[in-house]
Amino acid sequence: MSARDEDTFAEEGAEMEELDEVADSDDDEGVEMEEDRADGEAEKKVYVPGIEPLQPGEELQMDRSAYRMYHECQTGAPCLSFDILRDGDGEGREQFPLSMLLCAGTQADTAMSNRLLVMRMDNLHGTEKEQEDEESSDEESDEEEDEDKKPLMELAMLPHYGGINRVRATQCGQQSLAAVWSEKGQVEIFDLQPQLNAVHSPAAMAAFINKQKEATSLFSFSGHMTEGFALDWSPTVPGRLVSGDCKKNIHVWQPQEGGTSWKIDQRPFSSHSKSVEDLQWSPTEATVFASCSVDQSIRIWDMRAPPNSMLSADEAHSSDINVISWNRSEPFLLSGGDDGILKVWDLRQFKGGRPVANFKQHTAPITSVEWSPVDSSVFAAAGADDVVSQWDLSVESCDVSARVEGVKDLPPQLLFLHQGQSEIKEIHWHPQIPGVMISTALSGFNVFRTISV
Repeated sequence: MSARDEDTFAEEGAEMEELDEVADSDDDEGVEMEEDRADGEAEKKVYVPGIEPLQPGEELQMDRSAYRMYHECQTGAPCLSFDILRDGDGEGREQFPLSMLLCAGTQADTAMSNRLLVMRMDNLHGTEKEQEDEESSDEESDEEEDEDKKPLMELAMLPHYGGINRVRATQCGQQSLAAVWSEKGQVEIFDLQPQLNAVHSPAAMAAFINKQKEATSLFSFSGHMTEGFALDWSPTVPGRLVSGDCKKNIHVWQPQEGGTSWKIDQRPFSSHSKSVEDLQWSPTEATVFASCSVDQSIRIWDMRAPPNSMLSADEAHSSDINVISWNRSEPFLLSGGDDGILKVWDLRQFKGGRPVANFKQHTAPITSVEWSPVDSSVFAAAGADDVVSQWDLSVESCDVSARVEGVKDLPPQLLFLHQGQSEIKEIHWHPQIPGVMISTALSGFNVFRTISV
């Protein structure tokens, strides 16, 4: 089904209920909100999420000057997991307008109402600082320019029976594939090509809608015997997949010739004692992957030596560990748990069981973490406190010449706090557009780039 901007995509100027927390444009370390000034002398006040609640009647507004790009969109039923599909528009692109492809899965109120979505967001322009004392002499020309800058979105939706817990996409030869963990207790593989064709062509979209029926998978696996969330495609071996379930079992999938079937070892990797929450392949070693669990441990595995883990940190967090991310160019693993703590682990010292960095900024469980694909010291996290945080490990205390009163006790590595969404579930950096992040929540998607990254 096709959905245009005016129905589903909020315009850039859309107001948000809470302030998207940012550094002042001249100081990436502070988060400022100015009160009304009396005689131009009132002191600036700093708002920090979780520290000072809003008073009755107070409402924070978005500071557009803190974003290089900001858009919102809705897809009907909430998509609590998504992934970014690589496109052919080039690497490292920053020239506006931008476009991107996403794959997502819904969690609707009823099992029959769910959809596997492919989205194409197009005509994404940057935020423009309003020029004071500058009035247009040609209102009609301004209206035409505004119309030209409206973001667009095309949706190709396939009905999927059962809520989708997690979606991960990959390119395998000429195929664009999505792995889907659903509440049915199955992991399914889908070919996304018909949906990709549809979002790029009105004729293909019309044909897609006419033929639309329940999504048919290329391949499915019911061997987990229960539902799960953990899922990751190998970045080094096309088509290799690992999946983990709520009964602590992990299975590795090997692609077979032809690209439509997988061989799955029935012996699970099972050193965890409770639910496996997240999995990450090593970006450099084809047979090595990491897992985290409700049992509070992080484990490193080599698929050549099952079924026991190779390395482990058995009390990595004080509560459930929800998410992990493996740095693409450094031997670092990032983790986040129900304790609201972010930890960075040096895999060269992993046996010691001590993180090299530890941050407690979020006030609720961590729901998503991810290293930047272009800067090995930068990462982002999302929490159940409705905040997305951006961090840079290369920043040290001595790098900060002056701290704004009220935020001087914040970690110097903290770059930015983004708000405005309700129940944020997942975040991803776009691998081809530097600094751009996408986040999904119960309230919809945000697509943004801050002035800090």
